[in-house]
Amino acid sequence: MGLFKFLKEKILKKDKTVQDKYVTGLDKSRKNFTSKLKSLSKKYQKINEEYFEELEQILIEADVGVNLTMEVIDQVRDEATTKGITNPDEINELLVDKMFVSYAQQGENIVNEIQFAKEGPTVLLVVGVNGVGKTTTIAKLAYRYQKQGKKVLLIAGDTFRAGATEQLTIWAQRLGCEIVTGKENQDPASVAYDGCVKAKKDHIDLVICDTAGRLQNKANLMNELAKMKRVIAKEIPSAPHEIFLIIDANTGQNGVIQAKAFKECTSLTGVVITKMDGTSKGGIILAIRDELGVPVRFIGLGEKMEDLEEFDLDQYLYGLCLGGEEE
Repeated sequence: MGLFKFLKEKILKKDKTVQDKYVTGLDKSRKNFTSKLKSLSKKYQKINEEYFEELEQILIEADVGVNLTMEVIDQVRDEATTKGITNPDEINELLVDKMFVSYAQQGENIVNEIQFAKEGPTVLLVVGVNGVGKTTTIAKLAYRYQKQGKKVLLIAGDTFRAGATEQLTIWAQRLGCEIVTGKENQDPASVAYDGCVKAKKDHIDLVICDTAGRLQNKANLMNELAKMKRVIAKEIPSAPHEIFLIIDANTGQNGVIQAKAFKECTSLTGVVITKMDGTSKGGIILAIRDELGVPVRFIGLGEKMEDLEEFDLDQYLYGLCLGGEEE
């Protein structure tokens, strides 16, 4: 049984509520992607070189990324030749198979939930450029782990952007969790230090630390993040335990460029994709995994606090390629 058919059967056994979120959240991307695939299938009764050239263009326009697109197309073309497949609909199934395998084989093992330290506070450092939904994502992560019974502390480490501390403070008040703040333009590392001291004293389970989102000067960013990590580690050995990069799905290939820049500056343990419901180019997840080898840990599928979901490759591919087939 091919992965395409296996995926359809596997997805039926999963949580229907989560499935509906993925289908709804990926609606724009799916309609854009699958409509082009269907049009391509109708245009060609049998596959040929022109067919593959158009298929390649569809993947690139979906932000799958040039390198991964070329790799997947080559694999599909080779298997079609070997098995004598000429039907475009069967090629579409092969395409889903190859996208699944490509993601699963890239880089690290796929992990979703935050990996908590055995003792003491677990520290999550959140990085990303301004405007990607960093503050909202921090709030959603705090909400998620509060519901799991964790005691959460926020650290407003983005002291350079006007309004960043105020925004995070408002979220802390709404969530009923504590927050450590500093003065405007205060050294972010000193704020992080104060937060870690408080976290140990108050027996906090999870510390989520915001950081400045400036990419204009990579050297400054690298130094700033390195200093924060040193200060945190002095107070809480082995921390930060997790470093999540937040990327706005709407930025497309610019998001991949951002991811590369941050990976050069610090060791990332995961990516969180925001605003997936607002983009028609849902292939960015595959591109990020291919370019960085870092797993997408969570995905934003809507504006509600509950709409930050663990990333599920099955649900993602189903939502992108198969969901809403009755439409």
